[in-house]
Formats: sequence, C-alpha cells, structure tokens
Amino acid sequence: MGSGKVYFVGAGPGDPELMTLKGLRVLRRADLVIYPGSLTPEETVREWAPDAELVDSYGRSLEELVELMVEGAREGGTVVRLVSGDPFIYSSLCEQARELRRRGVEYEVVPGVSSVNAAAAALGEELTKPGVSQTVILTRPAGRTGKPEGESLRELARHGCTMVIFLGVQRLKRVVRALLEGGYSEDTPVAVVYKASMPEEKVVRGTLGDITEKVRRAGIDRTALIIVGDVLREEGERSYLYSKEYARSVRG
Repeated sequence: MGSGKVYFVGAGPGDPELMTLKGLRVLRRADLVIYPGSLTPEETVREWAPDAELVDSYGRSLEELVELMVEGAREGGTVVRLVSGDPFIYSSLCEQARELRRRGVEYEVVPGVSSVNAAAAALGEELTKPGVSQTVILTRPAGRTGKPEGESLRELARHGCTMVIFLGVQRLKRVVRALLEGGYSEDTPVAVVYKASMPEEKVVRGTLGDITEKVRRAGIDRTALIIVGDVLREEGERSYLYSKEYARSVRG
C-alpha cells in the first residue's frame, strides 16, 4: 500500500477567490482532483490544480468515487475530493470518509467558505443581532431521505430565530406556508440569494407575505438560499462588545 492521502477540500460558494489558502496549497500539489462539474467549472479547478488529473464526479456513483480515491492514494498520490461550499454542510462526506476508514486510507478535511457566509455577505447583514436573534438554524425541506422527528420547517419555525434554508426555493410556496404555520408572521423579512458570490448573483428581499411572487418574477427556481428572520430588519439593539462598561479579555 502506498503512502498517499485523500483530502476533502471545500471549494467555497463559487467565487474562485474564496478558496482557502490551505485548500489551494493542497490543490497545487494534487495528483488527482475529483470535482463537482455541475457546480465548479473545470477551468476554475484547472487554475487551482494545474498539474492534476481532473475527474468530474457528475453521474458517478459513491462506489466509483471511492474506488478512484482509494486507487489514487494506494499509488502514493495526493487525491483531492473537491466539495462545493463546505464539506461539513449537506455533503456526502460521512459516507465517503467511512469507506476510506474501512479500507485503511488516510484522509483529511479542509473546511471551505459556505454559501451561508457568501449569502450573508451579499446582504451585508449579520445573521445574529443582540436582542433579536442569537441563534441560526441551518436546514432544508424534507427530501427523499426524509427528516428526523422534530425537524420539520414548521417545528423549527417555532423558535423564531434566524433560519437559513437550503434547497428550498424550488418549493418556496410550501416553505413559506410551513414557516407561517410555525409562528413567523407575514411581515417577517426574507431574503433569497441566488448564486451567492458568483457573477450571476441576485438578491431578492421581501416578507413572508410577498416573497413567493417576487422570486417568481425574478425567475429564480434553483441554486439559492432562503434567509428568514427579524435580523434582516434595520432596527436592533447595540452590541455590548465595544461598550466602555463591558468587561472583556478579547475584543473581536
């Protein structure tokens, strides 16, 4: 068995400049890069990894991808499994890593910038504000794999905090209905961010009462995040972080 290694690297939300320095260093010395061609253009991957063999993961099964990684590592190579956004949020990291462990292949995970961060940057907003919401829920509507008990949008909405909803814009009408049934009001602010950080980025702001129609008019039906909550209002309390009366050991 060779001394190669597999790296799961977060590719970031789309802007090539949001690749982390560590991720870029790994890509620069990669022998094989398996990348999500439907989300990350080949020319971008080639710029990051000019000397690597590139394999598009689109249409390949989990078993095929694992075999490619194992083979590359056992030949002593540096293998990069490029993951859109951050590997820790809605990726198949756990399944692939489990197979590598089972086969005795060493791997490391390099975090990436999530589309959550890019969407908040597009809005120019914090997702937490003093006196408004100190909690952010990242979730998605139930898909083919279902959802654990207690994690429906309706039940999560009862917390009244900031919610970031992935993969929900295709069924926005149902998402809005569930959030209203869970306790948000029709005037709760909402933002839909399409292709955050990319040249095609588009932001639609509204409320739960009108966002469905606004998004329909904008022609957005995929590749977008939904951000819901009162943090998107202008008003809010001042943070104590920079108050003269606030005792601190570290200031951010």
